[in-house]
Amino acid sequence: MSEIYVPIMIVVLASVFQGTFGLGMKFVKPMAWEAWWLIHATVAMVIFPLIWAQLVIPDLGAVLAAAPAKEIWTGGILGFFWGIGGIMFGISVGYIGVSLTYGIVMGLCSIAGALVPFVLRFDAIYPPSIPYILGGLVILALAVYVVTVAGLKRDACLVERGQQLEGIKTGSEFRVGLIIASVCGILSAMLAVGFDNTVEIGRIAEEQGAIPRNTALARWVVVLVGAYLMNAGYAVVLLIKNRSFSSFGMKGTGSVVKWAVIAGLLWFAALGTYGQGVALMGDIGTMICWPMMLGLSLIVSNVAAWFAGEWKGMKKPFQVLLLGVLLIIVATILMSYASTLKVG
Repeated sequence: MSEIYVPIMIVVLASVFQGTFGLGMKFVKPMAWEAWWLIHATVAMVIFPLIWAQLVIPDLGAVLAAAPAKEIWTGGILGFFWGIGGIMFGISVGYIGVSLTYGIVMGLCSIAGALVPFVLRFDAIYPPSIPYILGGLVILALAVYVVTVAGLKRDACLVERGQQLEGIKTGSEFRVGLIIASVCGILSAMLAVGFDNTVEIGRIAEEQGAIPRNTALARWVVVLVGAYLMNAGYAVVLLIKNRSFSSFGMKGTGSVVKWAVIAGLLWFAALGTYGQGVALMGDIGTMICWPMMLGLSLIVSNVAAWFAGEWKGMKKPFQVLLLGVLLIIVATILMSYASTLKVG
């Protein structure tokens, strides 16, 4: 049973990367957002994944050449849809604010990313583990709700202090924002679903001599092709529309570029290590590791926010946050236990 804890610890490490990569997004100015994002996406979705895959996959080109066309298209298209979800995230924030958007998206993304493989691979799941998987997902959904409430309470405290939040709509526009955030959450799960649909590529990589956990890197290269096309394409459209190409050469952008690169490295470090955990866990990997990573990364991101002073003087909201963190830990324990239940 001890070997099951290796992929779990890998996923814990992935959650640390996932929960901290967003810190780099605090350092965008004076560069235009779209210029920053193009650099970030190129590092996160092309340069780093290809270098890592080339290092650990013997003859990556041969693996991709032998990959089933269906998996390449499916993985790429689902990655593209994830990219659409990412754009909708930014739009949703303008309607309903960061806290509510983040809570809705994280909740739906984690649950959808686990349930789709759960349904498609139901016959491969050891029956005694099913109640623990479903129970963990329910508690995780509740945890994300609690963390979202904590964020909303924090926002309310800021408003009471005269720190008015900008860009949050009301009435029918607020409802539109809720719909956009909900669609975003489902589309954001397509990254995990796309990865789950590239199992044969991983097997081919293993036949070429890659160790099992590193086969995930070949699979990510395929999925991220679609993701990059969407993200880079959107950034280029904005660069043209806003005539902001000049921001690449603005004075003081050296530090900004550094943070774009760091954020990109951390972003794919999360996916790369997460994929290794999934590969080691087998058929139930995605349905266990995806919600676990997102739940734990929610803890990490809020710990980082606490150190950054974002919860300073917010005693009651912070207590609600701690309840959410406790629920995430309980959900993680349940789903970790589910992964230990195997035939024999």
